[in-house]
Amino acid sequence: MARTGVRITPLLALTLGAGLVLTATGCGGESSPAGSSAASSASGDGAKQGDSPGGPVVVTTTTWEGAFAKAAGAEDVEVIVDQSVQHAPDYDPKPSDLAAVAEADFVLYAEFEPYAGKFKEAAGSDAELVEVALDNDAGKVKAEVARLGKLFGTEDAAARWTESFDTEYGELRKGLKDAWPDGKAPTAVAQVFTAWTAKMAGAELAGTYGPEAVTAEQLSALSRKKPQLVLDNVHMSTGEVLPDSGAQQVAIVNYPDGKLDLLSVYRNAAAEVEKVMRAL
Repeated sequence: MARTGVRITPLLALTLGAGLVLTATGCGGESSPAGSSAASSASGDGAKQGDSPGGPVVVTTTTWEGAFAKAAGAEDVEVIVDQSVQHAPDYDPKPSDLAAVAEADFVLYAEFEPYAGKFKEAAGSDAELVEVALDNDAGKVKAEVARLGKLFGTEDAAARWTESFDTEYGELRKGLKDAWPDGKAPTAVAQVFTAWTAKMAGAELAGTYGPEAVTAEQLSALSRKKPQLVLDNVHMSTGEVLPDSGAQQVAIVNYPDGKLDLLSVYRNAAAEVEKVMRAL
């Protein structure tokens, strides 16, 4: 019997005895370890339903992959890394975490998560390991949701989500354009994994920074662009990027919350950018 709804597995419940090792320091990208199963998965024979006639059982590493799975039509989604972990690649999985994949049809992970190899070992039975390209660029999101829908056998649900996404994304873009300062598209610089926000806002992207530490030379070059906005990545923030430049910094969150509503990421980002633009 398929389990409907979304289940978030708390880290404390997943940890047996040993303490958690969580750090907030960055070690890699927001959307970039290993395993290239995405290619093989895309050429699979459709969803593996297992004992869940209502749809596949999907285990994901974070809420980001979980939101992609839900958008693609999966109803039974379990997330390993709790949403309170600000930088998921720093999470150190425990044996109890790996046990969560035992009954899964699919295990979703991202390339930049260094524990993916451990999930691959744990998923050696019937679960299929699927690498998800985590990027909130609208076009890339729709392509990935369609791919996952085909893999899960939930193409119709994925298509319905895409239709709702197109409608709301269009409305958000219109609202942001209405908020342009003096009716002109603002100039922005963005952390490489928040550039999608500039595109949604219709801003002129003058440059990007990260994920590596920003050098003094890079900062000088970005400042010369005279951006009005700096679209920072909350999950990899190093504080104020262009102090004394006059640019307004906006905190952008890429991960959805425990409800796994991918559209909420766009709503929240649009609200933050619109608020800043109206104040320019």
